[in-house]
Amino acid sequence: MQISFVIPAYNEAANIGRCLQSIFRELDGKRCSYEVIVVDNASTDGTADAAGRHPDVIVVREARKGITFARQAGLVRSRGDLVANIDADSMLTPGWVDTTLREFAQDPALVCLSGPQRYFDAPAFARVAARLFYGVTFLTYLVNRFIIRAGSMVQGGNFVCLRRALEQIGGFDTTIQFYGEDTDIARRLHRVGRVKFTFALPILASGRRLVGEGVVSTGIRYAVNYLWVTAFGRPFTRVSRDIRPIQHRSGHRNEGRAPSEFDTGRPA
Repeated sequence: MQISFVIPAYNEAANIGRCLQSIFRELDGKRCSYEVIVVDNASTDGTADAAGRHPDVIVVREARKGITFARQAGLVRSRGDLVANIDADSMLTPGWVDTTLREFAQDPALVCLSGPQRYFDAPAFARVAARLFYGVTFLTYLVNRFIIRAGSMVQGGNFVCLRRALEQIGGFDTTIQFYGEDTDIARRLHRVGRVKFTFALPILASGRRLVGEGVVSTGIRYAVNYLWVTAFGRPFTRVSRDIRPIQHRSGHRNEGRAPSEFDTGRPA
C-alpha cells in the first residue's frame, strides 16, 4: 500500500524543513512505498525552494491561494492508495505511520482516519484549553457518527483518506476557503464508508492560530462551523485570517488583513 503525503504550504519556508524531517524519520525502515508532495500555495518567501532541497520531495505549484485548492492540487498529483493531509507547521509523532497502516489494514470499510493536534509551541493554558475542547468535540463526534449519523469528525492537517473514496466524492470542495473544509470532507466521506477519529493518531502542530486569534474565539469559530457544515453543508464563516505576516523574498513583511469575528461576506 502506497501512502502519499500532501502538504499545503503558504509562506512556510521556516517550517517546512522540520515537517519533512518528521515524515522521513517516520518512514525510515517502514515496509511501504510512499511519496511526499509539497504544494506551494502562492508563497512569496521561497517555500518551494526550501522544499525542493529535499531530493525525495515533489513540489507542486498552485497559484490559487486557499487550503482546498492546495489539497485538491496535491490529490490530483498524488498516486498513493492513501492520501495523508498534513499541514506544513506540523510534525508527525512516533508511530504515526504504523498506526495509520494498521487501522486501514484492519478495517476494509475505513475511508478516512484522523487524530488530534498537540500544540507544541502554545502557552500552557492554551494547551489545556485545547484538550478540554477535544473532549467536548469527541462527545459531539460520537453522537454525530453513531446516533444522528449525519457525519463524522476530521481534524484538518491530520487526516488520511482512501484515494478511491476521495475520488468517489469528487475530491475537495474548492468553494470553501478555510473554515469547515475538514468537516465537509468528514460529512461527505461518511456517506461512502467509515470515518474514524482516534486519539491514537496525534500530531504535533503549531498553536500560532490559537495565540493569534485567541483560544476562546478560535474554539467558538471552529465549533460553529462544525455544526453549520454538518447541518447545512456550508461553513458559517466565509473568510479566514492569515495568522503569519506575508513574507516577500526581499525580506519585507506585510501583515495580513484581520476580518471581523464572524465575517460571512464573500471570500476575498
